[in-house]
Amino acid sequence: MVPFSFGGQSFVPSADGALYWPARNALLVADLHFEKASWFARLGQFLPPYDSLATLQALAREVERTGATTLYCLGDSFHDRFGCDRLPEDARALLTALTARLDWVWITGNHDSGFVDHCGGRIEVECVIDGIVLRHEAERGEARPEMSGHYHPKLRVNLKGRHVARRCFVAGETKLILPAFGSLTGGLDAAHPEIVRKVGPGAAALVPVTGRLLRFPIAA
Repeated sequence: MVPFSFGGQSFVPSADGALYWPARNALLVADLHFEKASWFARLGQFLPPYDSLATLQALAREVERTGATTLYCLGDSFHDRFGCDRLPEDARALLTALTARLDWVWITGNHDSGFVDHCGGRIEVECVIDGIVLRHEAERGEARPEMSGHYHPKLRVNLKGRHVARRCFVAGETKLILPAFGSLTGGLDAAHPEIVRKVGPGAAALVPVTGRLLRFPIAA
């Protein structure tokens, strides 16, 4: 994958929505939304109950590929604060193996604030690493370089009559919004006014593809 610079640091994005930080040997992901399917099942809307395991397996592949030793989850890691209680045995085993192996940091979001059982790792409201703020939702007035999630950005384009949607990173001068990494997450159009408002002038959608990083300017 092709690296890019943000906040004076170099980062390498993946097509699945993970972001590798070579200087820190760290991996960043947002919006895993573990146990979203079981949350809907309790409301009578039944979905295939494999979302948590699929997300964890994809995350484990990213850890193996990059060799990362630290992992930052930028909020909404569980779909609700009791999600960890509902993890199937195989998903819980994989998660606890990963949190035991890595320096794992859960940054809380609006879905999982107040969660206690988190299968290892440590919980933070936000972090500041090498001058870069890591939090769940972007703050418009934040002047420091800031990475966040929350909006699940996707780039939607029309290619010769075909509508194509891809996970994307949305970057501005001091903002970087990560796509949702979870397997059962929707997406908000990268050009949505709320995203553009938070990122500010010069917003662009970054789409990693094999050997390239495509950049699409987003009009205000």
